[in-house]
Amino acid sequence: MTHANLADILSTDKHYLYSDSYRWRGTFMSETGTTYRRTFKGLPIEAAEVRAWTRTRTNHPDAQQITHELFVAILGSGADTIDITLSSAGRRLRITATGPQPLPLRHSHGPGWPIVAALSTSTGITTDEHGVWAQMEATP
Repeated sequence: MTHANLADILSTDKHYLYSDSYRWRGTFMSETGTTYRRTFKGLPIEAAEVRAWTRTRTNHPDAQQITHELFVAILGSGADTIDITLSSAGRRLRITATGPQPLPLRHSHGPGWPIVAALSTSTGITTDEHGVWAQMEATP
């Protein structure tokens, strides 16, 4: 089960829910889709389980690598638990990894960030600064 994060759907200039600001921010995902979420322990050995879990939920060729890099970024910050979310809408796939506390800059754009940026169409930090995300076009 998922829940909406009010900070993600609130327009910062008008303070209206679901405003038209998504048009210029590029965050609107109107198509129907599926969201999977799982919490992993903040241990290096969990990285293999993260890749296996991702492999069973999407057939995108780069999804496992991107999920791994996002997991490692949060793991490096010392998080004891890491939430991984895979969301699809239409042809788009968004992968998000979040931890319990804000990320230091060196972990939000660490050594794996060039890999994530090269394999995805857009990347960023979550609005609460507790995680990182990557979005890509899904394979047909």
